[in-house]
Amino acid sequence: MSPKQQRGEATVDRLLTAALDVYASSGQSGFTVHAVTRAGGVSLGSLYHHFGSFDGLAAALYTQCMEQLFDEMIAAVTRARTARTGVRALVTAYLRFTEEHPDAALFIHGSAYSGYLSAHSDRIRTAKAAKLAVIADWLRPRIEAGEIAPMPAPLIEVLVMGPVAEAAHRWLSSTYDMDLDQAVRILPDRIWRSLQPD
Repeated sequence: MSPKQQRGEATVDRLLTAALDVYASSGQSGFTVHAVTRAGGVSLGSLYHHFGSFDGLAAALYTQCMEQLFDEMIAAVTRARTARTGVRALVTAYLRFTEEHPDAALFIHGSAYSGYLSAHSDRIRTAKAAKLAVIADWLRPRIEAGEIAPMPAPLIEVLVMGPVAEAAHRWLSSTYDMDLDQAVRILPDRIWRSLQPD
């Protein structure tokens, strides 16, 4: 890699780190192009050069955070040997990621329906689909073996991710009395039971 490419990668990393820091400290209202360039010590022109727009930076950060979350869930589920331990590991990995990486989890949850991601929704959807495909590949033989109820993949995603995402969202917002350790103790088995055949 040439020195110019190394500098470019360092600038990209600096902007992504600054963007996450600004969002974590200032929230969505303080998440502005000027706040991020100031925090990163990078010019506006440099941001546009690397990301095309502020929305492009936000989409790249969202994709990075979302991929980190999915990589941890994939690592957990692919180590599991049974359907039950896999589902439990998936749920636990999501909740632990939230606890261990609250800034990234906050950006995922706070940005999911924001306007600045809509222009890049196809790119985000493609990145997410690639990660979900790995989990679906792990689930498929367990469904075929009758360990998990046969149902469309989007419904399995809702049953598994819905309660976990809501628990994480409530814990991150600090406006609800959500005990994440309690969620880790209770949700994995409850969610597993929702996937079992009748």
